Amino acid sequence: MTSKLFDAYKLGPMTLKNRAVMAPLTRNRAVAGFVPNPLAVDYYGQRASAGLLITEASQISQQGQGYQDTPGIYSKEQVAGWRKVTDRVHERGGHIVLQLWHVGRISHTSLQPNNGAPVAPSAIRANGKTFVGGTFADVSEPRALELNEIPGVIDDYKRATANALEAGFDGVEIHGANGYLLDQFARDGANKRTDAYGGPIENRAKLMLEVSKAVSEVAGADRTGIRISPVTPANDLIDSNPQALFNYIVDGLSDLKLVYIHVVEGATGGPRDIAPFDYEELRKRYSGAYIANNGYDFKLANQVLDTNRADLIAFGKLYISNPDLVERLKLGAPLNDFDKTTFYGGDAKGYTDYPAMA
Repeated sequence: MTSKLFDAYKLGPMTLKNRAVMAPLTRNRAVAGFVPNPLAVDYYGQRASAGLLITEASQISQQGQGYQDTPGIYSKEQVAGWRKVTDRVHERGGHIVLQLWHVGRISHTSLQPNNGAPVAPSAIRANGKTFVGGTFADVSEPRALELNEIPGVIDDYKRATANALEAGFDGVEIHGANGYLLDQFARDGANKRTDAYGGPIENRAKLMLEVSKAVSEVAGADRTGIRISPVTPANDLIDSNPQALFNYIVDGLSDLKLVYIHVVEGATGGPRDIAPFDYEELRKRYSGAYIANNGYDFKLANQVLDTNRADLIAFGKLYISNPDLVERLKLGAPLNDFDKTTFYGGDAKGYTDYPAMA
């Protein structure tokens, strides 16, 4: 079957063998020390026929963790665990980048250093849940980051980026979406600060752009992407004027020449049309590649690629259950159904045991 989805694409120094991207998918299967599970070597290796793999979000520090059993990228042991993953993907001719994560207020005291409060732009508790102790629990009351703490958070991003490169990743993706720390600073529903990081759009966007600059200086702009979600209500986050906010952010990211923006269109994992937003405006403003995400199937992917509204298409749940998704789409073969009960936590079941085509 002919489709632009199967065309090669030059993304910075990488030549992707197709335009299909495996979206970052939290699976909560890290082992002791928040090291990637040895099964992750098979999991990502099985999916190496994607043009680009984006790993599950990985915390840049203990403070950045918000859910049990998610992998980190701040210790030598974590770097060694990820190196096994990148080696397998590269052996199979794939490309893989690591998603850098700080959850901000979407955390629980039991996961934080010394059982402290999670950090946020402002001390506003989200109406949301996190996954700790094998169950879903209310997120904890956060504290506002002090102005003098912010450079330390940026340094954590820089160290995590250096660690990702040491682990053999082809690049990194900054998680600026879904109601986590950088998104919390950007959107006025969570940010009530009155200092240089609060108030007008320029101030609220400051941390996301500062982190993007710092990370790109370590990895190279041509190996740095970012994920944004302008209107998703995920993790109890809203903004009064998302179009103006994200137009400004994307202009700033374009000036930094990051290799791509990865845009969640609509509600993360949910409806695409929950709020008015002009994604084509972001596409026009951005000098690099545009990865479209959220609710894409083969038909919609073709429509968007054929009209040049995106360069690459990210698939999420379809990649959980179809390790050979590209091959199946190319042949028009049936897709495996996914089992939601095995998405978060567990062993090989629902992780590495989905069959490829015979």
